[in-house]
Amino acid sequence: MNQPASQNLDSNERVVDAVILAAGKGTRMQSDLPKVMHEVADRPMLHWVVDACRAAGATRIVVVVGFKGELVRASLAGASDIEFVEQTEQLGTGHAVDQARPAFVTTPDHDVFVLCGDGPLIRPETLHALLQTHRSAGADATLATAIIEDATGYGRIVRDADGGFSRIVEQKDATPEQLEICEVNPSYYCFRSGPLFERLSRTSNDNANGEYYITDVFGLTREDNAIVAVVDAVPAEDVLSINDPEQLSVVDDIIRTRHNLPAAEQRA
Repeated sequence: MNQPASQNLDSNERVVDAVILAAGKGTRMQSDLPKVMHEVADRPMLHWVVDACRAAGATRIVVVVGFKGELVRASLAGASDIEFVEQTEQLGTGHAVDQARPAFVTTPDHDVFVLCGDGPLIRPETLHALLQTHRSAGADATLATAIIEDATGYGRIVRDADGGFSRIVEQKDATPEQLEICEVNPSYYCFRSGPLFERLSRTSNDNANGEYYITDVFGLTREDNAIVAVVDAVPAEDVLSINDPEQLSVVDDIIRTRHNLPAAEQRA
């Protein structure tokens, strides 16, 4: 594949930033809090994602806020590496990322992690691997994948005849055959910022949800004959979703175990 013409800097010289999506309400959480403000191991789940980005070398973190965004802003007040942008309408993940476009107008050659604020199980070492693969491959877009037993609710990774990445198909848009795929998209991404926002402007909402998907950027990258890279070694445990209080409790237990923190019932 062709090397992207706009890659002006050596990949290891590029700055890495992050965009974290934190605009949703999370209607199944049975709470009036923004979803990312629900606590995991006594901290808002968003803060675990911020920590992972910092540990992986992100110098600037742009947080996309929406529902009760003032609570999210207040929780990270005073952090010099945090910027906020607002998504006033919920039009999909691609639309959410596009709200960060003004923050990257002057930095077209940066690498940027794109992550969801409700994924606190992300590990810094996973982001390191993502960034290393992205840079060594000379990729415009890189994603992590995982193999899980029950793929319900996740986007499926469709491979081509040679086993290479073809595209991501969301659950509602998948055929019965694609729904049988167990390789899923945990929404861990790394992009070159210039090509990312150029391709976001070409995405469509012609899908079952009527939304703009960040995942469509990968298909556009392939159509442009630029490089898409894949890291396919994310532990299944790390991609557990938090969509309701029961799942929140499961993830809370995992993080407490991982960080040798007291179990919830042992707290004073």
